[in-house]
Amino acid sequence: MDAPLSAPDSAAFLADAARLLGPRGLTSDPERMDAWLTDWRGRYTGRALALASPASTPEVAALVKLCAAHGVPIVPQGGNSGMAGGATPDATGTALLLSLRRMDAVRHLDAEAGQVVCEAGVILQRLHDLAGNAGLRFPLTLGGKGSATIGGLVSTNAGGTQVLRHGTMRAQVLGLEAVLADGAVFDALTPLKKDNRGFDLKQLLIGSEGTLGIITAATLRLLPAPTGRVTAWTGLATITDARSLLRRVERDMGEALEGFEVVPAHCLDSVLAHLPAARAPLAERHGWNALIECVSPGMDSAALRDRLEASLAAAMEDGLLADAVIAANERQAEDFWLLRDSISAAERALGPAMQHDISVPVERMPEFILAASPAIEAAFPGTCAVAFGHLGDGNVHFHVLAPAGAMRGAWEEAEGKAVSGAVYDLVKQWGGSISAEHGIGQMKVAELARLHDPVALALMRSVKQALDPHGLLNPGKLVMTPPAACT
Repeated sequence: MDAPLSAPDSAAFLADAARLLGPRGLTSDPERMDAWLTDWRGRYTGRALALASPASTPEVAALVKLCAAHGVPIVPQGGNSGMAGGATPDATGTALLLSLRRMDAVRHLDAEAGQVVCEAGVILQRLHDLAGNAGLRFPLTLGGKGSATIGGLVSTNAGGTQVLRHGTMRAQVLGLEAVLADGAVFDALTPLKKDNRGFDLKQLLIGSEGTLGIITAATLRLLPAPTGRVTAWTGLATITDARSLLRRVERDMGEALEGFEVVPAHCLDSVLAHLPAARAPLAERHGWNALIECVSPGMDSAALRDRLEASLAAAMEDGLLADAVIAANERQAEDFWLLRDSISAAERALGPAMQHDISVPVERMPEFILAASPAIEAAFPGTCAVAFGHLGDGNVHFHVLAPAGAMRGAWEEAEGKAVSGAVYDLVKQWGGSISAEHGIGQMKVAELARLHDPVALALMRSVKQALDPHGLLNPGKLVMTPPAACT
């Protein structure tokens, strides 16, 4: 990698960037930059040469060319709601923080075709609202929908609570526009159902976390708005019962099953303590809970409710369920989802924790949880391991809470790192992935290098070297690469 800029070179670069972007597009004011230099979890804080906020793809392209000419590293950032520190610069202060938030235009929405072209800075909640106004829906949602941007979701291949039916962000992207490391614009926004001209380069950029190119716009698929929705909260004795229930509901509801989230008693207790106005959906406390959502574009809510009610009744007769309640209206359904979406915030309020976004094959997940949780608690006395999330996708958030009295910050940096290493070792033994939907960022880059298939790592490094030979795009994230020779 090229040597960091000297002070005179930095001044020259900033002067050129200021002329290019104008006063709205560039700032070095510490107060204006401060909020964007720490990640959402508060784990990583860095410094930046300046904060750039271009307003168009041509401005991004010109800025990237300028950075390449001066050897300035670039850290792209969307809503700064990532979970792995992937949008936070390092402590050197030599990188340019590149915000895509001003690029928030919806360029085109074709309701008949079920397609929308969004710029990178469009907020997910806004896309949901626009699609709804057109009688459509965008089939990906998550707890941070009020701040997450389309560019960030594409660059991290985000998941969420509807992956069971609709897939990750990768499955929603029909076309892509991105600026490459030399400032060239890759334009593949046109959605083609069949295109056999070699590599699918847009898929290479999706999930690359800004290390291969900067996402500036995407063509996304939209689906018909549902005519029916039904949401249920169920109480179960074990996680294995939850898997059996999942398979039964899949069989009975077919493609209408859109979400199946598992919530252990510990997590529900934490949320109820964190949200004073919240109420437990069921009268009794259960070891495990499952939040089930079914949606259909061709069946009304009453018919959908009857089918789910029959499925749950049969499951209860077979001893899989202890209790269940179906939401009486949309408000109650949203209350159920609020309980699920508040788990991370509630547990963060309890104290330090190491949070792991992992996956193993769906059929093995209950056994993994039953084996891994006591193993980690035994290896690290005083900790509490809890797993919750997307059972239907084989993806859970495996959190390990620190012992009582542990100091936030100090515990994570000491014992917490050993905890994560042990969790990831177990995930590898079970044939899983250390990152199911949150990405690698800087949080897991060393663990990926330690545990991932060396052939796959070599391929990733080769691609990175080919597309970003000077290592200027989001350095230190996703994949470790040997420093490029200085020129």
